[in-house]
Amino acid sequence: MRRRVVVTGAAGYLGRQLATRLAASYDVLGLDVRDPAEVAQPGELGFELRRGDVRDPALVETLRGFGATHVVHLASVLVASRDRARDFDIDVNGTRNVVEACLGAGVEHLTVTSSGAAYGYHPDNPAWIDERDPLRGNPEFAYSDHKRQVEELLAGYRQSHPRLRQLVLRPGTVLGDSTDNQITGLFTGPRVVALRGCPSPFVLIWDQDVLGVLEQGIATDHAGIYNLAGDGALTMPEIAERLGKPLLALPVPLVRAGLQVQRWRGRPVGPEQVAFLRYRPVLSNRRLKEEMGYVPQRTTLEVLEGFAQARGMVLA
Repeated sequence: MRRRVVVTGAAGYLGRQLATRLAASYDVLGLDVRDPAEVAQPGELGFELRRGDVRDPALVETLRGFGATHVVHLASVLVASRDRARDFDIDVNGTRNVVEACLGAGVEHLTVTSSGAAYGYHPDNPAWIDERDPLRGNPEFAYSDHKRQVEELLAGYRQSHPRLRQLVLRPGTVLGDSTDNQITGLFTGPRVVALRGCPSPFVLIWDQDVLGVLEQGIATDHAGIYNLAGDGALTMPEIAERLGKPLLALPVPLVRAGLQVQRWRGRPVGPEQVAFLRYRPVLSNRRLKEEMGYVPQRTTLEVLEGFAQARGMVLA
């Protein structure tokens, strides 16, 4: 059976790369809220990209018309807006609509990218978090809270509709040669900024490893739930040392106050995000290696080094 794959969020950083890779072996349709004409020139992508919203009730007709056998759901709100109801509608209701469309169109396999944030940022997190540890999220942190709710929704569908095979992935911090987001801003400035007295360990996963897992999951129809992280973890002082940059460790109350000021100025941040830096979940990749059989090509340290070298940084 030839796989016919639909990728949501296909104009995004990972979605575009994934759809291009998959198109070498499968029939691929990409969906994204962005206008395809603004994303690329005709014929440039190597796969068909259509404008589509994951909340659209007509999504089931799109999947059925394409004859989709597999769906990879990447679309989500990565940077929270000031409209939490809108973000919830995209993340949670959008995912529900994707699953319902898969069921209505007879799709056989669904891959969803969740996040390690679904575990939540808590002081009593285990030293290394396993997939069987509870998903607690953080109600005050929209991204974390929505990912937890998405996973609860998916768990319900696994019980009620087991014929739709689910592969659920929980990445740590995704980093590649050209990644540019809020996290990379912590590493690219003249100093590495951290919270005083907080090691804030990071587990990094190379973007090409994320794509490799996604591709393997489709090729093998693999089902299950897996953390995505390279081997090892790095604290903020260790990151600063490897990048050869001074560490600026700020008091927690000062950072909390600064984030509150930014919120008053209309920025989509707030003091609750201190927990994001203070109590980072450290993901174990044991099940990924032992059960799915995927060994990340780069360790957390190698991911950081590759990112730094691509940016022309001189490593210590």
